[in-house]
Amino acid sequence: MPMPSSPLPFRADDEEEKDKDISNAGAAMMNKFLDARTVLIFGGVDQKMAERISMQLLYLDHVSNEPIRVIVNSPGGHVESGDTIHDLISFIASPVAMIGTGWVASIATHIFLSVPAERRFCLPNTRFLIHQPSGGARGPASDIAIQAQEIVKMRERIAQKIADATGQPHEKVLKDIDRDFWMNTEEAKEYGILGTVIDSAKDVTFG
Repeated sequence: MPMPSSPLPFRADDEEEKDKDISNAGAAMMNKFLDARTVLIFGGVDQKMAERISMQLLYLDHVSNEPIRVIVNSPGGHVESGDTIHDLISFIASPVAMIGTGWVASIATHIFLSVPAERRFCLPNTRFLIHQPSGGARGPASDIAIQAQEIVKMRERIAQKIADATGQPHEKVLKDIDRDFWMNTEEAKEYGILGTVIDSAKDVTFG
């Protein structure tokens, strides 16, 4: 009786081809979003993300000054990378609308606050988090002291940005970010972080 044929051996290049196909599909999808002048901030904020978002914003602003939608779902991350995205949104000429979904936390909230309140939107189940920056200082005691001083300065700066964007007193913000401060949509709206809860893309305005 003939033996059943054995399956073809696994080939690494097959897996590489599959990864390449997935990557190409992702790039094609990203181009579709750019065609619609939509930028996605999903996942942790780091230097790589800051570079990608900056390139997309600058490219769209170069093409035209038509409005741009930025959709945010992020736990936060690297502060200076978030600063770059925050500042570039203010730097470009195109008006930007922020749309939060899922969670908008930590430095992602800082990014969210880069536009005027009337252009801050979110979907109904979004949560927001503000808190003070943290650091994992290592090295000689003198370097740790310098890093601690920089974190204090960063905390003051972030608190002032939140206060300016929300209308809350600076001292209140400093107290609130001393620990994790979570807000649902109603609480975020009352605090001044959120402008409008929306259910549909047609509800996003740039007035």
